[in-house]
Amino acid sequence: MKVKNLKLIARTEEDLRIVSAHLQDSIVSLGDIAHLKKNKIFLMQLNRFMWEDVEKGVFRKNKRIRTILKFENVLKVLSKNISQLKMDKFLDFLAIESIKTPDNNYEMKIIFAGDSIIRLVCEVIEITLDDQGEAWDTKNKPKHKVL
Repeated sequence: MKVKNLKLIARTEEDLRIVSAHLQDSIVSLGDIAHLKKNKIFLMQLNRFMWEDVEKGVFRKNKRIRTILKFENVLKVLSKNISQLKMDKFLDFLAIESIKTPDNNYEMKIIFAGDSIIRLVCEVIEITLDDQGEAWDTKNKPKHKVL
């Protein structure tokens, strides 16, 4: 059975929470992150764990798919605990948080394991998640410790 690729568009903070949930446990290589300053675009290509497929039934295989995460109207990009000297390093995606700033922009934090953060300042929330190509089977299902 062919899996239909997911495409989500976020224009509100609630939409952004849905995109964030679908990206939980994705993996991204630093080499697959780009800031196109002149175009005000920030891009990431992630290997997304397909939680929505796992939720459909106990006997389904675990799958990942490449997805593109695109932020538009980006004014500034900052990072914390991310060395751009190690472009082959992988980051484990946890969540995206957003707040509206006093100047009516949005500050979005892309949070990764190990206290690594990419902070974007954007004029508006305009984000696209777009799966690419075919999914593949993966043996490992992400596990989380319950506190």
